[in-house]
Amino acid sequence: MFTGLIQQGGKLKRRETAAGGLRLVMACGAWTPSLAEGESIAVNGVCLTVAGIKGTEFACDVLQETLDRTSLGGKQPGCALNLERALRLSDPMGGHLVTGHVDGIGTLSGKRTAGRDWVLRIACAGDLLKGMVVKGSLAVDGVSLTIAGLDAASCTLHIIPFTWNLTSLRGLREGDAVNIETDIIGKHVRRHLEAGASSSPLTLERLRQAGYGE
Repeated sequence: MFTGLIQQGGKLKRRETAAGGLRLVMACGAWTPSLAEGESIAVNGVCLTVAGIKGTEFACDVLQETLDRTSLGGKQPGCALNLERALRLSDPMGGHLVTGHVDGIGTLSGKRTAGRDWVLRIACAGDLLKGMVVKGSLAVDGVSLTIAGLDAASCTLHIIPFTWNLTSLRGLREGDAVNIETDIIGKHVRRHLEAGASSSPLTLERLRQAGYGE
């Protein structure tokens, strides 16, 4: 589990293939405590396992399912990456609950400034948009953001200078792919409501039976 608060920026050093699979080798600064093999780390919002460490570099193996669902397969050496270690139970809970299990890919369709802030418009498939609400949380390339607007084809996000300067979002260009993870709580609510709609409609009585209201 993660929070979407990026702890460090890294860079992709190289791509390695072995037995038909892909291994990404990344460079980053020092961590306190140090990274350990076997721990989870979010790379651009994708939960991966640290499979090897050598000096300031660490390597992660990437499943074909992950390559199919995320933008990692298209990343080339030298590109900037957002890094966040897994949340510990003793850590402050900032941002929002992020699993590192990407729901799909969006495409940057607009980028502009608004005073000191930046505004991104990201085109998304309809199923992804159904998991979003205005003022709700969204993880974009692993960064916890708040949805400022929605339309039939895209979402709009405002980014403060601190986040802009710390993350790889500042390097995005129109047409670039980004990893999207919608809010996990919203996904469970949606699933529950969709399942309920197939049997009986949601009513005040059903809500009371579930413990809501008086």
